[in-house]
Amino acid sequence: MGDGGRHIGTAERRARLAVRHRLGARSRAVTPEEVAGSLVALHGTDPATVYLAVGARLADADKTVAEVERALYEDRTLVRMHGMRHTVFVFPTELAAVVHASTGLVNAAKARAALVKDVVSGSGGRLTAQWLAEVEASALAALARRGQATVGELTRDEPRLKEQFTYGAGRSYEAPQTVSSRLMRVLGVEGRVVRGRPLGAWTSSQFRWAVAPPHPELPPEGAQRELLRRWLEACGPATEGDLKWWTGWRVTEVRRSLTAIGAVPVTLDGGATGYVTPGDEEPQPAVEPWAALLPALDPTAMGWQDRDWYLAPELRPALFDGSGNVGPSVWWDGRVVGGWAQRADGEVVWRVLDGEGLGRDAHEAIEREAARLGSWLAGTRVTPRFRTPLEKELSNRPGPSGN
Repeated sequence: MGDGGRHIGTAERRARLAVRHRLGARSRAVTPEEVAGSLVALHGTDPATVYLAVGARLADADKTVAEVERALYEDRTLVRMHGMRHTVFVFPTELAAVVHASTGLVNAAKARAALVKDVVSGSGGRLTAQWLAEVEASALAALARRGQATVGELTRDEPRLKEQFTYGAGRSYEAPQTVSSRLMRVLGVEGRVVRGRPLGAWTSSQFRWAVAPPHPELPPEGAQRELLRRWLEACGPATEGDLKWWTGWRVTEVRRSLTAIGAVPVTLDGGATGYVTPGDEEPQPAVEPWAALLPALDPTAMGWQDRDWYLAPELRPALFDGSGNVGPSVWWDGRVVGGWAQRADGEVVWRVLDGEGLGRDAHEAIEREAARLGSWLAGTRVTPRFRTPLEKELSNRPGPSGN
């Protein structure tokens, strides 16, 4: 695939982002399902991210918690499950089979083999593969009887889940592990169990487990085509590098899927080649300037491997942790300009790090978004699981917001 004749510059990419990611004031969604469908996947490693990402994009943000809980736990139109790069996401339930077949099967096979090896070798042969299979069958039967259960509840039904083995024996990272923690994770990667309603509030990371709803088994190549097509519709244009990073696939799989869907090459600012879906070459009209406060691990901030078109490299040390996880970010008109945090009393505070071209209108719009976020949080304190330098500084620093 060579360079195409159509050029999509940075300004147009930012306009596409505003509309397709539901961030422009005129593009906001009515339901969490619309948000998830527009973004394909919401990062679910930090439970609060799901709610904050949805709330930033809802027309009526005050309904965020109730509506997300309805979608996840009552209507089951959204599902929290393992997906790309061994990471937990929230997907539209209709995509569960596509995600499982396109990315989960390979990950699951590796995770299963590692589990059996670690349990057997880490117990000195005391725990065998046959023993593990018996415990697994018993635990799944108990989960089916209960409907939903915590690991603690399951261990009361199947005490062998509490057995321990040594992970990485003789290595610097040697540590004891419990069969239950590893087994439930592998069952999640295999798509056999999903995370259910958490204990406590919506910010809690102590989830119950539930047996996964049945879904059809799809051919992996067809599922890869469908996932890539949906993601390009949401995030195109994107480069091969972006696609390989986001999916976690081999470059040969990315190229095969691009060819299969007839992806159209376009040139980007800087000379790189990006791809869009067929029929998506039409220019995106400019949109009104917009402001947003997006959470740590937001799918927009984490959507591309090459982020220079919306995030200046000099801002990264303040906004990312040491593992590459983005923290809470402040956006103006398609680019990251700073970060935000909550103080101990729940107040939302923010700081601009890149003020180029920001006038009074921008600062006032950001302040309105901060007030909007603070209103629906209603005093709930949210601390990101992966904390970044600016977030930690702002959360501990006294003084007026926006300084």
